[in-house]
Amino acid sequence: MDFSSLLNELDILHDCALCPRDCHADRFTAKRGYCNAGTGFSISSICIHRGEEPIISGSRGICNIFFTHCNLQCMYCQNHQISDNLRDHGPDEMQLEEVIRQVTGILDTGINIVGFVSPSHMVPQMKAIIRVIGSLGYKPTWVYNTNGYDKTDTLRGLEGIIDVYLPDLKYMDSGQADRLSDAADYPVVAGAALKEMLRQKGTALRVNEEGYAESGILIRHLVLPGTIRNSIEVLRFIATELSPLLHIGLMSQYYPANRAFSDPELSRSLARKEYARAVKAMEAFGINRGYIQGLASYNHYRPDFNKNHPFEPD
Repeated sequence: MDFSSLLNELDILHDCALCPRDCHADRFTAKRGYCNAGTGFSISSICIHRGEEPIISGSRGICNIFFTHCNLQCMYCQNHQISDNLRDHGPDEMQLEEVIRQVTGILDTGINIVGFVSPSHMVPQMKAIIRVIGSLGYKPTWVYNTNGYDKTDTLRGLEGIIDVYLPDLKYMDSGQADRLSDAADYPVVAGAALKEMLRQKGTALRVNEEGYAESGILIRHLVLPGTIRNSIEVLRFIATELSPLLHIGLMSQYYPANRAFSDPELSRSLARKEYARAVKAMEAFGINRGYIQGLASYNHYRPDFNKNHPFEPD
């Protein structure tokens, strides 16, 4: 198959302003922007993942495509092996043909949902993958699994392409956003991004007969140790500025990773009473659609991207 016309999607990377960093870097050169990503298909793993919310993973799992690099640099990132922009991710470069081969191989097993993990800085590459897969006659549900630090203009360009938005809403505290993720404007940016997703999809999360989400939004919030006030404000924002009818994944799976050990609060696990306060706040705000986790969940979501399958034993 001739992919040359499809790769025209990448021309926008000559002056990259895909994400809120607005670097205007020419990613075809060595002078790259904040994410330090080039123009290739830098993908650490394409695999069947069963650890998402039940409505996303279903009974068989989701085909997840894990992009490398990131437009945030969270000091506690559990995917830091692939998201650290100072690392050399050159070995993760894939040819589009190989990406398509691996994805269609998973779709041929009967799984019909594909997630793009950390796609904010890789939207042209994502669109190229979607176009090729579609041209081959496949019609999977496309999931945009994002940290929430997205530009509304970029999201508008995904209307009619993305079926399910799976965004984080990490912070409503700009000081914490700056200190922990190097993005003081995160609350404003992510708030606007989620409003755009809501405009496109509404509050309903449509599910097919097999229990998989087909269209809509599911917002995730990871409760961090020592930051319960921020979590309460995140839930308040969802209920009052978006809608209490939205589906929420309130996550307790935090464990110290990456540079978190240097922080007095983040170097410990989440206390039971902290997560209980977040759950109570969610109920108080009238948010009753979604998922909570058992506190022991932090033992079960520890990816290792040096393995063939990051979430399963080799």
